Amino acid sequence: MLAFLLRRIAVMLLTALCLTFVVFFLTNLQPNLEKLAKAEGNSRMTDAEVTSFLETRGYARNVFVKYGEWLGVLPGFVIEQPDGSVRGRCFERADSVPPDAPAFCGVLQGDWGYSSVFRDDVGSIVATRLGLTAKLMFWVMVVMVPSALILGVLAGMREGSRTDRSLSTVSILSTATPEYVSGVILIAVFASSAVGLRWFKGTAASAMENATLENFLLPVVTIALYGTGYIARMTRASMAEVMTQQYIRTARLKGVRFRDIVLKHALRNALIAPFTVIMLQFPWLLNGVVIVETLFNYKGFGWTLVQAAGNNDIELLLAVSVVSVFVVLVTQLISDIGYVYLNPRISVA
Repeated sequence: MLAFLLRRIAVMLLTALCLTFVVFFLTNLQPNLEKLAKAEGNSRMTDAEVTSFLETRGYARNVFVKYGEWLGVLPGFVIEQPDGSVRGRCFERADSVPPDAPAFCGVLQGDWGYSSVFRDDVGSIVATRLGLTAKLMFWVMVVMVPSALILGVLAGMREGSRTDRSLSTVSILSTATPEYVSGVILIAVFASSAVGLRWFKGTAASAMENATLENFLLPVVTIALYGTGYIARMTRASMAEVMTQQYIRTARLKGVRFRDIVLKHALRNALIAPFTVIMLQFPWLLNGVVIVETLFNYKGFGWTLVQAAGNNDIELLLAVSVVSVFVVLVTQLISDIGYVYLNPRISVA
């Protein structure tokens, strides 16, 4: 198991480096840098002024060198300005290099850069927004996973029955309805004065400070509805397959109660496939809540991603990408380890 983990961690690091470099390369393309120069400088800047702006701030250099500086494996640049002062990656503009300025200041040193939109350190922004989305994700998983497993098990343990057809129809409708449709419907029905059922608030902005049933239920249900149908369908298919196995038929012939057959014999094996699907919900929730957070004005991680991409905030966009890559890779590793414990027939070579 230890050798397996070491190999997977090595592959994860290599994958993270490749993916982050792709994002870094795309965000540092010349059109994006020109937009950044005009956003921070003057929208009427000439081409020569844009070039001077990028050169004096370290943007017009080799992309591999910039990537190494951003990671923190190469020393930060020091560029002399036209007026004789110097500007560096690891210090503010000054007459000379400060004696206490660090040589390395990248992601590995905990320096994520500065947001040009929010005017704050990127690390603190990502930590705050990620915490808000984590709160949303937690309650979505609390609602979604038990509901989906119950629906899937009930549908799959008697394949072809009326219960199976009814619950499968509900699951298909849930999965087929995107979040921006179900969210609008829920707001129109339960939060709009036009219909008259003003049971909940149509915005979740106040939930960032104090989450209550009134301001937090609608976004949670909106996200949970879509994921519930998908997990329920996977659970139903896995449960239906397990119920046709020979050991289940043997247990029935021995007179074991049907409830015990489902709970003690079929359930564990039926949860192997849904377990992977459940683990895949974490990266989906992290970046897939963009529409819901924007719709309900909940300023979490997905909302931050939209703001960073829409406003060409390169440093913030890179940080959001790194966190997203990390979550995807870690959840995949947890999924592979969980497979071993759920299915004793699987051995780690």
